[in-house]
Amino acid sequence: MAPQVLTCSASNQNMDITDCQFYKDSIAGLTAKPKHLDSKYFYDAHGDKLFQDLMNCDEYYPTNCEMEIFTNQTADICKALIGNGDAFDLIELGAGDATKSTKLLKYLIDNKADFTYLPIDISENVISYLNVTLPVTLPGIEITGLNGEYFDMLKKAASISDKRKVVMFLGSNIGNMPVADAEGFCNELRKHLSPGDMLLIGVDLKKNPATVLAAYNDKEGITKRFNLNLLERMNRELGANFNVNQFDHYAMYDPESGACKSYLVSEAAQDVKIGEETISFAKDEYIYMEISQKYSVEQTDKMAASTAFKPINHFFDGRRWFVDAIWLAD
Repeated sequence: MAPQVLTCSASNQNMDITDCQFYKDSIAGLTAKPKHLDSKYFYDAHGDKLFQDLMNCDEYYPTNCEMEIFTNQTADICKALIGNGDAFDLIELGAGDATKSTKLLKYLIDNKADFTYLPIDISENVISYLNVTLPVTLPGIEITGLNGEYFDMLKKAASISDKRKVVMFLGSNIGNMPVADAEGFCNELRKHLSPGDMLLIGVDLKKNPATVLAAYNDKEGITKRFNLNLLERMNRELGANFNVNQFDHYAMYDPESGACKSYLVSEAAQDVKIGEETISFAKDEYIYMEISQKYSVEQTDKMAASTAFKPINHFFDGRRWFVDAIWLAD
């Protein structure tokens, strides 16, 4: 089981809510111009469930595309990761329920690869789940779940062993940041790796704009509920008093830049209390919630080269909507 972490909750009488990082980040974002919230806070237990629902809805293609790649090209991907057969740590950033990576994990176990699986996730709920379930569903797996921020946990992984590192960053999580930030992220990630280490990175590719937009504005409204859950989480954990019925979800996609963005829009002039702070919203004022950046294959190769990686493999789904690329740390 993952270590128990004191939750940042307004109901916890032993915690000053203003000392909580969730509170600090939320106040900083909502007092900025324009208002914004950090998408990493989407993922409490309810947010995890909503995201799983979103990945399973008809319009959300990235999950199926990457699952197709891992199902049909498992052997080729794993052979590339195994390399010359030396022992390695397989580190997954933002592991979620490990549905996709389980395909690779099973192949590696069945072929007696010498590896340890280290899933990293900010959600304690996710890490607890993986630590308990994977040894049952994948007998023989060596697993050490790490609950925390990516780079903090990469440092911890390096302190656990000096084996070669193979990092997986799947599901187009790299798209959850603007291009400049993504390049900065890859630069920082490279600093935590040694020459010869690998990165398996999943990237959603540019395609028909209608296809992209539908994935982030699904007809069942799951994306809307996923975004609104962050306001509800602030109500639960920070003692806020958001009326979520007075906020609507808006998504847009720019095919030129490849940026798909989500917003919550205040449908009335209103004040919201969060702890001792009062946040005022004008009618039609928006909160910028998240970005889902899309790339061309050429852009991904350029990003690799500019951040001291070398792209050595590309694995595509049948429609070439998605790529899982292997980058070698130079």
